[in-house]
Amino acid sequence: MDKVTRIGISLEPELLKEFDELVSGKGYTNRSEAIRDIIRFALTDERWKDSEAEVVGTITIVYDHGKGTVQDRLMEIQHGHHANIASTIHIHLSTEQCLEVLIVWGKVKEVQHLADEVIAVKGVNFGKLTMTSGSIDREPHGACHPHHHQASAP
Repeated sequence: MDKVTRIGISLEPELLKEFDELVSGKGYTNRSEAIRDIIRFALTDERWKDSEAEVVGTITIVYDHGKGTVQDRLMEIQHGHHANIASTIHIHLSTEQCLEVLIVWGKVKEVQHLADEVIAVKGVNFGKLTMTSGSIDREPHGACHPHHHQASAP
C-alpha cells in the first residue's frame, strides 16, 4: 500500500471478541486486513444495485445431463448471450451430473438476466451467481486484457 489513512472505531467488547475470532478463523494477520475486505465486499454489494454497472463474475450450475434437453437448452442460452460469457468450465461429477462454471462479464442487468435464464432451465439442480466489480477492458475480440500487436516485417 502506497498511502494509508488510519481511522479509529469503537466496538462493544463482545462484538470485538467475535470479530477477533473471525479474523483469526479466516487467517487474517491483523484486523485491518479483515476490515478492508469487509469494506470492499460492502462496496461491491452496493455496486450490484446499479443495473448499468460493469461487473465480472461466475454462474455455477450443477445439472443432470440426462434430463430432457437440458444440455441443448443451456447451449442455446449461452450462444444467445455469447457477448457476456468469457469462458466456461465443464466437469463430470458422476455418470449423471455435471458441474459447469460460466465466467461472465457485462452490465449487472445483463449478467443477472443470463444467470436467471440458466438457473431456471429444467434439469438444473443448483445455480448460483457470484458477481464482483472489476476493471473490465474488453477488446473487440473478447480478450479481457490488453494485447500489444506488432506488425511483422515483410
